[in-house]
Amino acid sequence: MKYYLVAGEASGDLHGANLMKALKERDADAEFRYFGGDLMQAEGGTLVKHYADMAFMGFVEVVMNLQTILKNLKTCKQDILSYQPDVLVLIDFPGFNLKIAEFAKEHGLLVCYYISPKVWAWNQKRVLKIKRIVDHLFCILPFEVPFYKEWGMDIDYVGNPLLDAVDAFKPDVNFRETNHFADRKIIALLPGSRKQEISRLLPDMLAAAQQFAGYALVIAGAPSFNADYYKQYMDGADVPVIFNSTYDLLHNADAALVASGTATLETALFNVPQVVLYKGNALTIGIARRLVKIKFISLVNLIMDKLVVKELIQEDCNPATIRTELDKLLNDATYRSQMLHNYDLLDERMGQSGASAKTAELIIQYTSKK
Repeated sequence: MKYYLVAGEASGDLHGANLMKALKERDADAEFRYFGGDLMQAEGGTLVKHYADMAFMGFVEVVMNLQTILKNLKTCKQDILSYQPDVLVLIDFPGFNLKIAEFAKEHGLLVCYYISPKVWAWNQKRVLKIKRIVDHLFCILPFEVPFYKEWGMDIDYVGNPLLDAVDAFKPDVNFRETNHFADRKIIALLPGSRKQEISRLLPDMLAAAQQFAGYALVIAGAPSFNADYYKQYMDGADVPVIFNSTYDLLHNADAALVASGTATLETALFNVPQVVLYKGNALTIGIARRLVKIKFISLVNLIMDKLVVKELIQEDCNPATIRTELDKLLNDATYRSQMLHNYDLLDERMGQSGASAKTAELIIQYTSKK
């Protein structure tokens, strides 16, 4: 069968790659064309557009880059029609993908949506649109099941694909030696995968973490950038940027400063105490605070429905406050132990791995029936 996938950011690239692998195991004739990234490209098929040219975060940033976004939408629509896939698989990235879903539905294509748009966070009436334009919705967060049920929508709960990625990880036993960390304790810095995140968060991360003498600071680099890109935000600091080894970094880290997003859940699954950071355009934040209906921004806290990891947002995201929270992670045994205990409870709530395989089986099943 012919599959067309659309992923618009690093996490979607990861989940898209794992899904492609699972589809190939079940469909020997699988052909792929996609918007995605390096990980999906490694699974074969044809990469049409890299997510590095697509990921814009925030209301203001979207407006400022509207011409590029509209061009990407036009390219995607035309390419889908030209390819005529058996099924369109949209992965998260709702601002873009819901428009693609509506277009595809108008042209009679089967639309599967993997990783539900976070409509529970704001403008919940978008569920009605999703019911109209998406044929099959695959959700990965446990609390999404009752939410969609309240709106009269049947969905498939497949579990969380991050569990697949973490289970598949095999630690590099030479990681510390290769990167010259020896026996030093590590503070991991995960400033995100978008330009806006890195530029706003990395300077504050470094200013806070450099106060902890004796610790090795290590930046997890996003694959769409190079080391020189990060240096412009380092103010001359000599901090290594490691690419394609985020899980090895988390496997060895004692604490982490993490941009809000998928990485917060990954960090928790590796049992690394963390502080979650978010800083955006002031107007974007102002709009979000009026519209967003959730108590937390990090996936860890959302899944647990309580404050497990500290969230420092906007004005609270500054070197002094970050330093205070990081000191508690490193030196307050009770605080650290409580977070790790909550991580154990999170593991129980997350369940077992297998999301990629289950989703692949359902996609093939639904496509065969159309």
